[in-house]
Amino acid sequence: MSEAYNETVLDHYRNPRNVGVLKNAHAVGKAENSACGDVLHLYLAIDQDRVVDSRFQTFGCAAAIAAGSRLTEMVTGATLDEVRAIRRRDVVEALGGLPPMKVHCSVLAEDALRAALEAYEH
Repeated sequence: MSEAYNETVLDHYRNPRNVGVLKNAHAVGKAENSACGDVLHLYLAIDQDRVVDSRFQTFGCAAAIAAGSRLTEMVTGATLDEVRAIRRRDVVEALGGLPPMKVHCSVLAEDALRAALEAYEH
């Protein structure tokens, strides 16, 4: 596994940040990949148009865990406009890259983020 992933991905896999359920979350998003079975739940606390806290839970591979972990770091402290602009390539870049066979994990992160934003806005 260590040959396929860079040190940033491995660090987020071995020491994931912001893991767990965020009680009283203002937005919750869920994304699933039916092909591989990965599932990512994203929880956001929002105050005055800014994400003030975020958590994630995932059932998936090292890349899915790393993508969820890194995504929470990217959104916490960001305005909703900044969060809306985040795309899967941003997650991949923030992780320093993913192997081609694991890029779908960044799609999972973006899909969970979109689902959370949609839940918040509706």
